[in-house]
Amino acid sequence: MEFLGTSQTASYCGPKKACGFSALPPAVPAPVIQECYQPYYLPGYRYLNSWRPSLFYKIANAQTCMDEGATSRSPLRPPTILPALRSALFCRYTPHDWDRSNELQMRGAEASRLWASRLTGDSMRLMQDKDQLTRQMQEGTSRNLGQRLSDIGFWKSELGYELERLLKENHSLDTVKRRLECAAEELDCPLQVALECLYHREKRIGIDLVHDNVEKNLIREVDLLKCCQEQMRKLAQRIDIQMRDNRDTQHALERDLEDKTSAQFIDEKCFNLRNTSDCISFFHGMEKVDGTISVPETWAKFSNDNIRHSQNMRANSIRLREEAENLFEILSDQMWKQFTHTNLAFSARISEVTDAKNKLQTQLAKTLQEIFQAENTIMLLERSIMAKECPLKVAQTRLECRTWRPNVELCRDIPQFKLVNEVFTIDDTLQTLKLRLRETQDTLQLLVMTKSRLEHELAVKANTLCIDKDKCMSMRKSFPCVPRLVGCS
Repeated sequence: MEFLGTSQTASYCGPKKACGFSALPPAVPAPVIQECYQPYYLPGYRYLNSWRPSLFYKIANAQTCMDEGATSRSPLRPPTILPALRSALFCRYTPHDWDRSNELQMRGAEASRLWASRLTGDSMRLMQDKDQLTRQMQEGTSRNLGQRLSDIGFWKSELGYELERLLKENHSLDTVKRRLECAAEELDCPLQVALECLYHREKRIGIDLVHDNVEKNLIREVDLLKCCQEQMRKLAQRIDIQMRDNRDTQHALERDLEDKTSAQFIDEKCFNLRNTSDCISFFHGMEKVDGTISVPETWAKFSNDNIRHSQNMRANSIRLREEAENLFEILSDQMWKQFTHTNLAFSARISEVTDAKNKLQTQLAKTLQEIFQAENTIMLLERSIMAKECPLKVAQTRLECRTWRPNVELCRDIPQFKLVNEVFTIDDTLQTLKLRLRETQDTLQLLVMTKSRLEHELAVKANTLCIDKDKCMSMRKSFPCVPRLVGCS
């Protein structure tokens, strides 16, 4: 007996083959069935199509097997699955899936029960440990607060002695600072002169735009003046910073006293707090806020550092005043030496440019003479070439006429050899003269270009002499005196 609800993929549900048993009466040709089934997914099961049969996606053609020797076809067997039930049969599970699901549920329940049992035991032990830890931490905090109150009282008595010893040093530092600022401003004028000389020398033309000793000394002078200004200003800034540090140290001592008074009041209040106090409350998130700026190792020496810092500030003030006096003496000597070296370099360079200009003028005169001679040579060569054209015409005409001799008279005789040799010789002479004419013309062009370059170089040298001698040296006639360089008006 066959079931109508079975899957069509089963072997026993397919059409039976009648081959080899009995001949069936002929039947009507089997109809072609088109499957239009569209699959769908159940919730939570996405991959049912992994075992989906491919039968529903093809065109089923029911055919009969032919018996050997039979003259008729057997009738088709009707399909065993109703079309309305195919979608339901398509989504069914297998017994293996059902057993596996039950096994997974049992294992999950057992694991959850064991985990809950272990968690209960661990929670009891955790509560006991945390209660003991909380009591120990509260007692340790109270002891630490008491020790801190005694330390605050000690340092409050030590901070008052150093507070009044920083006021006199700031006045002396202020005087030295004003001298440094005046000396730095006095160097603006020679620095501007050196920069103007460099800017003027940038207007040199061509090859004269050279990095010579004058430019090197000017750059060194500019760097030295800027360095001197920078050192004076830096020292003035250091003195200003030192004065601010002195004031900051004074404020730090005062602030330290005030902070210790406030800290003592707060720590006494914290020391007296208990679990039964009325003023305690929750402040959620305060354990995550860390506004501390020190650690226990640095707090104990903070006040001592303030006192030592005050003593160091006074010692630094004395060293800065001595450094300023030494700086005035060293920098004034260096600036005067560099100013002298630059002027000497200017004088040497002016002499070199003048000598080069004179040599260029001599070479220009010689070049003009060579140009004149080259032009005469070109004229003579052209005349010589023109003079060779008529003999060449005569020889070629003779050769052409002798080609008209009749029959055996067309002989390669001695006159024929001589005429041919004459033509080749005159032609070679013409080629040689023309080659020499081109070489002479090229030489003339080279001389003309040389003349142009020499004239350009003379203009360049004249421009350089004007810049170095007339513009630069006229500005470098004076330099600030030593008293003004050290900031004394």
